[in-house]
Amino acid sequence: MLTVISPAKRLDWAERSINMTAPDFANDAVKLARVAKRLSQKDLSKLMDISPDLAKLNADRFKAFEDAPEGERPAALAFAGDTYTGLEAQSFEPDTMAYAQDHLRILSGLYGLLRPLDAIRPYRLEMGSRLKTRKGANLYAYWGPRIAEALNEQAQATGTDTLVNCASVEYFSAVDQVALNLDIITPQFFEDKPNGPKIVSFFAKKARGAMARFIVERRLTSADQILEFDTGGYEHAPDLSAPGKPAFFRTEAKAKAAA
Repeated sequence: MLTVISPAKRLDWAERSINMTAPDFANDAVKLARVAKRLSQKDLSKLMDISPDLAKLNADRFKAFEDAPEGERPAALAFAGDTYTGLEAQSFEPDTMAYAQDHLRILSGLYGLLRPLDAIRPYRLEMGSRLKTRKGANLYAYWGPRIAEALNEQAQATGTDTLVNCASVEYFSAVDQVALNLDIITPQFFEDKPNGPKIVSFFAKKARGAMARFIVERRLTSADQILEFDTGGYEHAPDLSAPGKPAFFRTEAKAKAAA
């Protein structure tokens, strides 16, 4: 199976002693950075709904992107949001990281699609950003069917017809469903709440990362195998599931125990 996850806004730029690979869409990242660096700090602040300080930081990064003064880091170790707390890629054994390199992909507004060890430069550019290019009014238009086509190619190379979607709606929307030739499985993670089971964004992000880790650590090959997922106290919940959307539920007690 292939698994996709979202990137993170927050970065961990600690140095890593690990060999990196070149992103397939590195040239596109440079092109998009050139478009972004022409925007003022005010425009960037409005584009990504960020503070003036963050707008300045990212404006400076886009201006220096091609020079890479801050260096490069492997994608799965550089992103540091909730999903990556669940993924814990820094603790992968070498053989697990090698497997993830072929079976795990990170969707990116700037880089399109990344392998775990692909070298990235510091940036922030959400997939939903309305960054206008010659290809259209936003990044969805820019990437078009190319992300889906790249996933198709990798699926063929690894001999799978299944894609596990552990990404957010914002990012998975960049995968052209018409161009994608794979069966899609989208796990859902529910918490025990007074008014009934509920998806809580913070916990769901962490669980999606943990699911990605579960898949690559165990070298899963079929959709049925992910039903055994039990990290963090979750259990498969058939009553909450729908076709292509297996649900996982945990009680409040198990959530507290996993905290």
